[in-house]
Amino acid sequence: MVKAVKYTCAFVGILFKIFPYSLALTSKYSYRGQPQNTWKELALLHDLQHISLLLLELHVFGRCHFPIFLILKLGKSSLAFVLSTVLSVTSQTFAGQRCDCSEHDMPKDRTISRLRGELHRFQEQIRKSEATKQPQKQPAKPTIFVITPTYARLVQKAELTRLSQTFLHVPQLHWIVVEDSPHKTPLVTDLMVKSGLTYTHLHMPTAKDRKLLENGNSPPQGDPSWLKPRGVEQRNEGLRWLREDRRAHPGGDNQQGVVYFADDDNTYSLQIFDEMRSTQRVSVWPVGLVGGMKYERPVVEGGKVVRFHTGWRPSRPFPMDMAGFALSLKLVLANPEACFDGDAPMGFLESSFLQGLVTMDELEPKADNCSKVLVWHTRTEKPKMKREEALQAQGLGSDHGVEV
Repeated sequence: MVKAVKYTCAFVGILFKIFPYSLALTSKYSYRGQPQNTWKELALLHDLQHISLLLLELHVFGRCHFPIFLILKLGKSSLAFVLSTVLSVTSQTFAGQRCDCSEHDMPKDRTISRLRGELHRFQEQIRKSEATKQPQKQPAKPTIFVITPTYARLVQKAELTRLSQTFLHVPQLHWIVVEDSPHKTPLVTDLMVKSGLTYTHLHMPTAKDRKLLENGNSPPQGDPSWLKPRGVEQRNEGLRWLREDRRAHPGGDNQQGVVYFADDDNTYSLQIFDEMRSTQRVSVWPVGLVGGMKYERPVVEGGKVVRFHTGWRPSRPFPMDMAGFALSLKLVLANPEACFDGDAPMGFLESSFLQGLVTMDELEPKADNCSKVLVWHTRTEKPKMKREEALQAQGLGSDHGVEV
C-alpha cells in the first residue's frame, strides 16, 4: 500500500507537469470546433499526448495495462475526473496486496528518462514555433491630436509636467502645445523634449490689447479680464498647423483621427481618451467643477442630446466647456474656415466654433450617455510670494538659475 501511494503521488506530479502543455495546445489550436493548427503542430500535440500516457502507464502501473489507460487515450476526460479515477483504481488495486515491481524498476527509469528528454525536445520545438510566428496586425487606433494653449507663469512647468505624464499613458496621442509668446521659451522647449511624447511645439502671442496683465488686471482700455476669452489665438494656431501638416502628407485628408482641446490646468481621466477615440463628428460628455456647479453635462434621451444641464444661459447654442467635446479630424479638415472667435461674447467661445460644424441632433454622447464625469475643470491656486518678495528686497531671494 505504501508503494501504491508512492506511485500515485509520482503520477500526480508527472500529470501536473505534462497536462498543462497538452491542455494549452488543445485550447489554443481549437476554438469552438474550428481547428487552427498546422500539421506540424498537430504532430507535436499527438506526440506530446502519447508521451504523457506512456509516463502515466510506467509510473503508476509498471507494465500492467489498466482501463484508466484507455480512458486517458480517449482524451475526453477532465483533469479532475482523471485524478479521481486514478486514485480510486489505485487504492482498490493495491489495497491489502503487496506488489514487488523491482524487476521493472531499472527499465522503467531508463524509459522515463528517455521520454522526459523527448518531452523537453518537443517543448523547445513548440517554443521556437511560437517565437517565429508572425504577430497578428491589430487595426491602427485613430490618433488623438491634443491642442493645449499655455502661457508663462509660476505654475506653468508644474501644470505641463502633470499633463504630459497623463498623456504618456494614452496610446497614439500627438500633443500640440502652443505658447502665448513671441518665441518658444527654453522652459517649455526643454520640457517637451524630455516628455517622451510625440509633440509639436508652436508659439503665437496674444494681442496686447486682449492680454491679461501680469498683476491680474485687465488692459486699461479693455473689458474686464473675465470678458475676454483666453487661448483663442493659440487654439486657432494649433488648428492651422494641423490642417497644413495633414495636407502635406499623402492621404492626410482621409486620416482617421480626433481633435481635442485640453487646457493645461484641467484634470483628465485616462478613460476620456478611450471614449473620444471613436468620434465620428462631434462627441460630448460632462465636465466637473465648472460654471459654478458640481458639473455641467448634455442631457441624453433615447441616445440623443436634447438639452444641457447648466446654470448659466442654457439658451446658448452649445452651452459646454472647452473640455467637454472632441471632433473628428476629417470634420476639421473638411471645414478649413472653422475657428474660434475671439470677439465672441462671454461663454459663447465654444459655440462660435461648433455652430457651423454640427447640430445638436448630431452630437455623440459618450461617458455612459453623459452620466459619468471623466474630466474636471480644476485650477491651480496662484502661489503667494510675499516672503519671496521680502527676501528679494534684502538681496536674499531664491536663485534665478533654479527653474521652477
